[in-house]
Amino acid sequence: MSRSKREALDALVAEATVDCYSDSECITGFYTVLEDNLAVPFQTVVLGVDVTVTGVDLTDDEQIAAMCTRGRAKQRIAILDLPLPTSPPEGAEWIAAYRRWLNGT
Repeated sequence: MSRSKREALDALVAEATVDCYSDSECITGFYTVLEDNLAVPFQTVVLGVDVTVTGVDLTDDEQIAAMCTRGRAKQRIAILDLPLPTSPPEGAEWIAAYRRWLNGT
């Protein structure tokens, strides 16, 4: 990863976690910026199946999940496991920032 990309992601991490005192608060901060900035709905492919991502959710065990639908079927997929389309939606950089914060990379 280039230095400028790391710096850009670090700036997003700092923005999402400002005033956070615990990991739980940081996860809520990332959930909030994803909810506010990730352009939904958008189409992607999960396990070879076209799905529509309609939003994000914060699960009871503090995981950020993408809300995926296909017809009447609905399923939550961990946001970090969600394959993004070739042209990622606006706000996808927040997913990369969350990954960097969570994994330190």
